[in-house]
Amino acid sequence: MCMTCCEAIEAGAAAIDCCLCGAPQTQAAFARIEADISRRQFLGGTAAVIGMFAGFGLAPRELRAQTPGRPTLLTNLRFFDGTTLAMQTGRDILIADGRISALPATGTGPEDADVIDCGGRAVTPGLIDCHWHATLVSVSQVAALTQDIAFIHLVAGQEAGATLMRGFTTVRDTGGPVFGLKMAVDRGVVAGPRIFPSGAMISQTSGHGDFRLLSTLPRMDSDPADYTERTGVAAIADGRDEVLRRTREQLMKGASQIKIMAGGGVTSLYDPLDTAQFLEEEMEAAVRAAADWGTYVCAHVYTSEGIQRALRAGVRSIEHGQLADSETIRMMGDAGAWWSIQPFLEDEDSNPRTNPIQQAKAEEVARGTVRAFEEGRAEGVNMAFGTDILMNPGASRSQGRQLAKLTRFMPPLEALRMATGNAGELLAMSGPRDPYQGRLGVIAEGAHADILVWDGDPETDLDFLDDPTNNLRLVMKGGRVFKETL
Repeated sequence: MCMTCCEAIEAGAAAIDCCLCGAPQTQAAFARIEADISRRQFLGGTAAVIGMFAGFGLAPRELRAQTPGRPTLLTNLRFFDGTTLAMQTGRDILIADGRISALPATGTGPEDADVIDCGGRAVTPGLIDCHWHATLVSVSQVAALTQDIAFIHLVAGQEAGATLMRGFTTVRDTGGPVFGLKMAVDRGVVAGPRIFPSGAMISQTSGHGDFRLLSTLPRMDSDPADYTERTGVAAIADGRDEVLRRTREQLMKGASQIKIMAGGGVTSLYDPLDTAQFLEEEMEAAVRAAADWGTYVCAHVYTSEGIQRALRAGVRSIEHGQLADSETIRMMGDAGAWWSIQPFLEDEDSNPRTNPIQQAKAEEVARGTVRAFEEGRAEGVNMAFGTDILMNPGASRSQGRQLAKLTRFMPPLEALRMATGNAGELLAMSGPRDPYQGRLGVIAEGAHADILVWDGDPETDLDFLDDPTNNLRLVMKGGRVFKETL
């Protein structure tokens, strides 16, 4: 310290700062050092992460990119546009900058385009699964609730690539710690579908998202959060204020919509299926917080009482709902709500359940599934497809087959629309929280270029969806080709 500074301090004219930490010159030096360290850590960390993911089979797998400055033209095809219930011909699909730029008459596209000849095959929009759990689909329940979260994320990254290779170019994630995976996919660190994240599923104490063991009760205010809350699988909230807090936390993390548990579930042991969960004012708190951010709330619920309570509170999307009675189904239609419904038929593709309580609940839901599809269609309820494959390693391979099962209830193209154009409309309700901003699930000018080429005839049946390895000949997401065997 210089003599002039010492004399000023002794005279009371300057504050004592023996280390000069607060001096502008010192702060500037610290900033330069910190920036350099951060840069080195970022570069080293990024290299390590990409290397780790590459070793695990998760590196990006783009096969052919667009030639810079040149559009891509898909030709010699017949296509389903995601909305019109007919296969269309006589047009090509022109793609530029990741979007569908035009649908020119066959043979009239630009001469300088990179041409992909589809060989007369069927072309559809990328498929959308509106009820997916990207971090929970391919691990067992024990693993999901106890294992190191890094392992869970690595398995999720591997599954993301497999999901894309099945033709599902977009998923709406309805609960789980998926924000990091979404970032990795969007930045090209791993291959995977577009992800609309809900973040942690918000549950009341004793609700479908309360995974605690009975031995942990009672929970006191000073007790730490349990594993599922710490890792972002679920968030337990009781009362209006706590629901507001947990909803806002998910929005802060980047949720495109909010997921609440409004009724009993099948996989959980301690909440009977017939229970209504969350008071109406608690649901309203979540709805208002989401609306303040321009988005909406979806609700896990099966029963009529829970569905009606959710609709009165302003919930826009009912997840499951297989036990709804006729009055409740009409109420969904009148409210313009979406019914995100799954083919829960208690068959070979069902999530595993060894506990008799779970088995009984699953059988009850399966009995309601057929009537739910039939009456939902008859009442004109907005319906979108989802699978809810959950904590069931290996079962994700049935994703396309489960969509094909819908032909039991409706014509093939109508079923396909539930996983394309209809699903895209549901996703669009995220408004300004939509992470991708643009039409999905359709082949139309201006839409994202998420396009599939199939061996199969969607007008006849959807059985070809069950074997994407052999029948899915091209996978394009955002104009990038991730698979081509044409």
